[in-house]
Amino acid sequence: MSRKFLSEFFGTFWLVFGGCGSAVFAAAFPELGIGFLGVAFAFGLTVLTMAYAVGGISGGHFNPAVSVGLTVAGKFPAANLVPYIVAQVLGAVVAAAALYVILTGKAGAEIGGFAANGYGEHSPGGYSLLSALLIEIILTAFFLIVILGSTHGRVPVGFAPVAIGLALTLIHLISIPVTNTSVNPARSTGQALFVGGWALQQLWLFWLAPIVGGAIGAVVWKIFGEEEKAGHAGSVQPAKT
Repeated sequence: MSRKFLSEFFGTFWLVFGGCGSAVFAAAFPELGIGFLGVAFAFGLTVLTMAYAVGGISGGHFNPAVSVGLTVAGKFPAANLVPYIVAQVLGAVVAAAALYVILTGKAGAEIGGFAANGYGEHSPGGYSLLSALLIEIILTAFFLIVILGSTHGRVPVGFAPVAIGLALTLIHLISIPVTNTSVNPARSTGQALFVGGWALQQLWLFWLAPIVGGAIGAVVWKIFGEEEKAGHAGSVQPAKT
């Protein structure tokens, strides 16, 4: 496995371990005061920190929906798509496994929802399948627009991870009550494997919706975000990912 795929593995591991870990451990203790806000920032900080740490190696996707979106936008080679997704899912599963071992190391501990994603009776706020589908599509689409816009050559270099991390924080602030926030099929898969049952039965939505949303965001960006004519005065080179 190349350095790029290892970077995606470790980046996705950190996203799941940090983001879901904050939900599984700290958010379980109200006296710590972390709540939804703390979990949202934890997810944003994982992406921000790993984008700086290994983004220069792999592009810092850490998310199959992002990889698909960047492929649709023509910013990422299709030949690398499947290996990236495999690396991301493996990173998420290993992180979930580590969280499971730590959590069950406490006497009498139960994994409960284990930060898994769900709709209907398994939505934190009781939101329907349609609600979950729409919010995951919309938020992933805008996440791709932020990623493509902040990494474009006309934007000041070095600030993209900040914008992307804050976008992911905002996404969680909006959608934790609806789906516990996925916008990332790898993140959803790791947790669902250890919850089993309902989480695996509902996992299809948290692959379908983010990937559809990522593709939509890429198409929208290509329509309005790119330069109209390559090579005209003031044009910029596409961002590298």
